[in-house]
Amino acid sequence: MELAQIVERLKKNEVVAYPTEAVFGLGCNPNSKSAVEKLLILKQRPVEKGLILVAHKLDLLLPFIDESRLKQSHWQLLTQQYDCPTTWVVPAKLSVPKFITGQFDSVAVRLCTHPAVAQLCEQTGFALTSTSANLSGLPPCKTAQQVRSQFGEFFPVLDMAVGNAVNPSEIRDIFSRQIFRRG
Repeated sequence: MELAQIVERLKKNEVVAYPTEAVFGLGCNPNSKSAVEKLLILKQRPVEKGLILVAHKLDLLLPFIDESRLKQSHWQLLTQQYDCPTTWVVPAKLSVPKFITGQFDSVAVRLCTHPAVAQLCEQTGFALTSTSANLSGLPPCKTAQQVRSQFGEFFPVLDMAVGNAVNPSEIRDIFSRQIFRRG
């Protein structure tokens, strides 16, 4: 599908697939409970796990982050460019719903450099949820055709290539820098 069609689907609180730095992600409007519920059902993902949020600029992630708990050094980590995509687990605002944070009082966020994410966020005006586009037990999709093979020929997928990263993002804690998932 073309960018404009994917943007319309996102604005209608539908789940779409889009390319990220290494693999295709499944995403939706994180402010829509119904959209997130559709995503969780599609992925067969327990709500307790929480979701990653991606955007091309920090402004779109700030509504989810408890800024009062972060120091300048944390902001530097969050906004720095890395060799591999890096998702940071940061304190969530109390207003962030549990369908985003899961069982945690934190939220996982990533500034994504992929042009597709930038265009989608710019045109929708919101960050996107991001979980790898794959059915349980199958590897994450690296092409639009793989997405269609797993989710059906008519699943809304943005026809663009993934970035050059080899692995999905590394996930780290902003305070301890503990690695939850290697990139």
